[in-house]
Amino acid sequence: MGDVVDDGRRSGREPGRERDGRRGRDLERGVERGAEGGAGRGAEGGAGRGVERGAGRGVERWDDGLIARRAAERTAVTEEKPSGPPEEDVLPSFGGSYGGPLRSRLDALHELVGLSRARVESEALAEAGRVLDEAAARQRLSSRHTVIAIAGATGSGKSTLFNALAGVPVSETGLRRPTTSAPIALSWSEGAAGLLDRLAVPSRLRRRPLAGGAADAELQGLVLVDLPDHDSAVTAHRDQVDRVLGLVDAVIWVVDPEKYADAALHERYLRPLAGHAEVTFVVLNQIDRLGTEAADLVLDDLRRLLDEDGVALGEHGEPGATVLALSALTGEGVPELRELVARFVQERTAPERRLAADIDAAAARLRPAYVADGRSGLDERSRDAFTDRLAVAVGAQAAGEAAERVWRRGAIRACGTPWLRLYRWYERQRAHGLTDPRPEVPVEDELTARQRVEQAVRIVADEASRGLPTPWAQAVREAAARGAEGLPEALDELTVSLGDPAARPPRPAWWPAAVLAQAVMTLLQVFGALWLVAQIVGVVEPGLLPPVLVMLGGIIGGPLVEWACEGAVKGPARRYGQEAERRLREAAAACGRARVLDPVAAELVRYREVREQYATVVGARPSAAARVVGGSRPGTRRLGATRAGARGR
Repeated sequence: MGDVVDDGRRSGREPGRERDGRRGRDLERGVERGAEGGAGRGAEGGAGRGVERGAGRGVERWDDGLIARRAAERTAVTEEKPSGPPEEDVLPSFGGSYGGPLRSRLDALHELVGLSRARVESEALAEAGRVLDEAAARQRLSSRHTVIAIAGATGSGKSTLFNALAGVPVSETGLRRPTTSAPIALSWSEGAAGLLDRLAVPSRLRRRPLAGGAADAELQGLVLVDLPDHDSAVTAHRDQVDRVLGLVDAVIWVVDPEKYADAALHERYLRPLAGHAEVTFVVLNQIDRLGTEAADLVLDDLRRLLDEDGVALGEHGEPGATVLALSALTGEGVPELRELVARFVQERTAPERRLAADIDAAAARLRPAYVADGRSGLDERSRDAFTDRLAVAVGAQAAGEAAERVWRRGAIRACGTPWLRLYRWYERQRAHGLTDPRPEVPVEDELTARQRVEQAVRIVADEASRGLPTPWAQAVREAAARGAEGLPEALDELTVSLGDPAARPPRPAWWPAAVLAQAVMTLLQVFGALWLVAQIVGVVEPGLLPPVLVMLGGIIGGPLVEWACEGAVKGPARRYGQEAERRLREAAAACGRARVLDPVAAELVRYREVREQYATVVGARPSAAARVVGGSRPGTRRLGATRAGARGR
């Protein structure tokens, strides 16, 4: 491939270019650094160049393959053009933009976090906030590059594989452990400085291979990062691995035949990152130590462990993790991995797939806070039951019955015979005198109005929060409790403002006629009695039949008028009582709705909104069927390929 030169070794030749980080962009534009006196910076592009020494300073000319030919072609075109400012080269936009389902999921996640800050604990939203921050940070950086980390355990040979993919020794290898103490980055094209800054890779550990033909052309846009051992005895090394793994676009896990089933690898990394299978490569290294049959058995067992971890395997054209065996030391299987990585990089979808997997992981953690066990909310039955309980608390039914009794009593009193009214008055006075002066013992089981109101609120809050996730159920109960604080007092004031419907019941228009008819019957009785008395004392001529008939007419007519009035008053009295009960019930229902039901409904509406946003967040992932991973080139043997019957799924 060509020699590799450290970016930091020649920084002194052009300080201005070093500070602004635009060296690689100038190389792709074909600017001849030697003519501008900055030839030293061009040395980072490769080796094998000739140096022409001028009278005062050295001028370097490029002769290193693809970049040199591009530079020569650009120079020739520039010389043919008239003098003037150099034309700006058109390159793809430096930052990317998320679109389609991923954009919708990010927007929904942002809305979800905003709507949930006052309801869900900040610890539960922390991961979602981190995903949003990382998505924004990655979007501002190069969309033409794919950052792939090589991770593995001590002695797995990841640095050897790193050097094998680079084609030259870049990362230090050896028996000393740990060998890699800090991330080392290798970039096949310019413009990745921002990505490496985000990974906190020091400038002295950033490498650039030379152009090496078609193989390097396929890897344009790849940024390969060699990580320290994830099981290193040095805590700082493990911290670096965890930090970088949360920022890269994809990971190549390197395992060896001895520690491929290590619990630390599977429980700490592979199992928690099972949802990131589409951006994961699992490489069984050091198969040169095994025979072909043993390598197949170990690879099948590795696939079994990954399947138990929940890692989807990208076999038979399905999306998932790529699993293959190779030997970084002998080079067996390395070209196949290089081809898969090149195809993966050229698709330029790794950042979006990684971000989609991060969203899936964040949504899975948030699921208990947004997904209800069953159907939630308040139905009409629950609302009506709450209204009925409030009506009982304010005594709406008792008030209606009292109003009906008062109406009927007033009608009987106005239209009844005076003798019957006198008798009833006497009975009331007699009963009042016989009343036991000892007060009745109150029934302890009888609930007070305040207790009834509190019970009604508690029941409706329980029904509204049934099945809701814990944060939203708590929010519903709190909303109901806040509304219930002054509800008994408000109902009392409402009852007083409406007045006692039994205090002054209205009188129908026919009451005066009934009263007049009863008065006529009473006068007939009195007239007949006086007529008889006059006959007895001899004031008038004797004649028993006429006065008796007059008196009997009054005696019989009075009760008949009273009975007719009592029958006629039943309907109006019942309607009056029902109207009084309805007005008090509606007033109590309106008060309860404004103080309890509306706040509870607002919380339920907010929950439905966040539930819809959550459904968008966990919506369908962008199809990855187009990605073909794990395929073999014609004529290339895929080591450890699954044999028929070797393992059942």
